[in-house]
Amino acid sequence: MIGRISGILLEKNPPTLTVDVQGLGYEVDVPMSTFYNLPATGEKVSLHTHLIVREDGHLLFGFGTEGERTAFRQLLKISGIGARTALAVLSGMSVTELAQAVTLQDAGRLTKVPGIGKKTAERLLLELRDRLPKAMPGGTVKVGAGDTASDTASDIMNALLALGYNEREALSAMKALAPEVSVADGIRQALKLLSKSS
Repeated sequence: MIGRISGILLEKNPPTLTVDVQGLGYEVDVPMSTFYNLPATGEKVSLHTHLIVREDGHLLFGFGTEGERTAFRQLLKISGIGARTALAVLSGMSVTELAQAVTLQDAGRLTKVPGIGKKTAERLLLELRDRLPKAMPGGTVKVGAGDTASDTASDIMNALLALGYNEREALSAMKALAPEVSVADGIRQALKLLSKSS
């Protein structure tokens, strides 16, 4: 498995890039969220990658962040969602927006992505609800009845950091939460506050 490539960015033809790694040119497909943050051609680039091996070829997908790759892999686990659809989802919304849609079970945001109908959106939300937060880097763990408030706060904090917010933003949002809030509600409320302030 090719997990990461670093080299010189030779070509940018969305959604495909060509990256020169010591004389070997890799074609890598990336979501637009990664594409918009690329350096200029001729400059160094480093991407997290996911390799898909099929009978008709090897397909390499690249991501600017570990969070994007994790979300891509979680999308691929859903029945009927292929690499192109997963790429379209991440091109149509950021990982943070996807996580917000999953937390709020907001199918409307997903149906704005080309190729995602209402039924597919609802299935995505249902299947990602438990998977996505756990799978994100520093992902959250479900809090049971015996856990303390500090565990809940820690889990909410980890979720916000995994979604790309910095510590200052996460702490600021968490100050507004009630002390007895659950992890799921805390994340949902914090995301609403952060989306208003951004």
